[in-house]
Amino acid sequence: MAITSANQLELLQTAEAVAREKQIDPGLVVEAMEESLARAAKSRYGSEMDIRVSIDRKTGRATFTRVRTVVADEELENYQAEFTVEQAKQYMENPEVGQTFVEEVPPVEMGRIAAQSAKQVILQKVREAERDKQYEDFKDRAGTIINAQVKREEYGNVIVDVGTGEAILRRNEKIGRESYRPNDRVRCFIKDVRREQRGPQIFLSRTDPQFMAELFKMEVPEIYEGIIEIKSVARDPGSRAKIAVISYDNSIDPVGACVGMRGSRVQAVVNELQGEKIDIIPWNEDMPTFLVNALQPAEVSKVVFDEDAERIEVVVPEEQLSLAIGRRGQNVRLASQLTGLDIDILTEEEESKRRQAEFELRTKLFIDTLDLDEFFAQLLVSEGFTSLEEVAYVEVEELLVIDGVDEATAGELQARARDVIEAQNAKALANARELGVEDSLIAFEGLTPQMVEALAKDGVKTLEDFATCADWELAGGWTVVDGERSKDDGSLEPFEVSLEDAQDMIMTARVMLGWVDPDDLVSEADAEDAEVETDEEQEA
Repeated sequence: MAITSANQLELLQTAEAVAREKQIDPGLVVEAMEESLARAAKSRYGSEMDIRVSIDRKTGRATFTRVRTVVADEELENYQAEFTVEQAKQYMENPEVGQTFVEEVPPVEMGRIAAQSAKQVILQKVREAERDKQYEDFKDRAGTIINAQVKREEYGNVIVDVGTGEAILRRNEKIGRESYRPNDRVRCFIKDVRREQRGPQIFLSRTDPQFMAELFKMEVPEIYEGIIEIKSVARDPGSRAKIAVISYDNSIDPVGACVGMRGSRVQAVVNELQGEKIDIIPWNEDMPTFLVNALQPAEVSKVVFDEDAERIEVVVPEEQLSLAIGRRGQNVRLASQLTGLDIDILTEEEESKRRQAEFELRTKLFIDTLDLDEFFAQLLVSEGFTSLEEVAYVEVEELLVIDGVDEATAGELQARARDVIEAQNAKALANARELGVEDSLIAFEGLTPQMVEALAKDGVKTLEDFATCADWELAGGWTVVDGERSKDDGSLEPFEVSLEDAQDMIMTARVMLGWVDPDDLVSEADAEDAEVETDEEQEA
């Protein structure tokens, strides 16, 4: 097949037809044709030649050219595509290294094999262009809902047609045991769009919590307009879900707006989610209040919130326990997901037993260390004293409020507490020295002898060891693995050292050792303050 004047325009017509069918740029098809013709020409003239083809976008005329590059004598490797300065003088005036010489060569006759090869190149380029267009079309649509048509099912995964290509709804992203037949219409959430070696992959989901949030946005105009905001969503797909909402207009009830007239709005979402029961909960900035709402329909007696550990303790009446936990722990699990907190549920009886045990433990502490009778020790605990340090260093006036305690008694009580603390400090210090702790760590400001002893038991014996610690290694923390939170114990956690305190102590140690320039810390702090001020100005 020769490229003659009769079929020159046919090239452009073919390119435009393919581009319209595949919805891609005609220029990309023409470029693919140029590459395929160049590859066919190389098979005719020699693969080592640098043959290039240019198709005129108006006339369709294909021009074949041979390109040779001027190189230094010692760099000459390919005699068909390169030549030296001396050789180039036959074709060029004053040739220089790096210049190219272009000459037109006759068009080639394309045999059957060359034509087949050219066709493969064009098809490959068109597929690549299709993939690029599909990725560009969908990369910004992640997080939205799409209506698709089922094409087929493969090993439980559903392949759907999304217009310009295919997307996949994996088996674990379907609700319950959903099954689809070819040509069924399905509404899905675009969870992720990735460019992979075999082309862009569009991953869909019907179990993602944000799928439900987007459905509510479609059904509730106030959410779409931003008057009501969905703050949090938790789902047990196909069974039950909780959604927390807040209204920025005092005249609009967020729960009522989401429910709709006679439940029409929420029912539309329920129908789409295969009958999934949905609890709509008013969001509250006060976390304990929010949790009480999240545990509905169970009634809560008391909430104790541990902000540092992001853990919350809920006390419920005995008859409400099963309702609060829910079937197979579903209610408390969804409430935990909704609030982002670990939740412990106790009955009133269990909480009472635990408080009694704590009371007895603290009473025994004061009896054993301060040589008090049981009644007096119980008085101290009842007044809120929990440790020897509180007794030793509290203002005398706080001890005088206890019945039967005068100034002399208070003074004696504090003296005993201080003696015990000093004895404990001396013992802890001796133990630390036996474990090999250096004086640099013992003298570090902010560490008590008991803290130094605890560090030594964990292998931290020098100031350098201390400076290399991470904040969570001292204060403790939480690690999330596969959605499960696990506790990391810190060396100084029993002494109620916070993460911020641990960070400050570690940084101070690094400054003392010369590892960190204090001026750098000041400049970083100034930069953070400036950033905060800028954010506040923008918000204002």
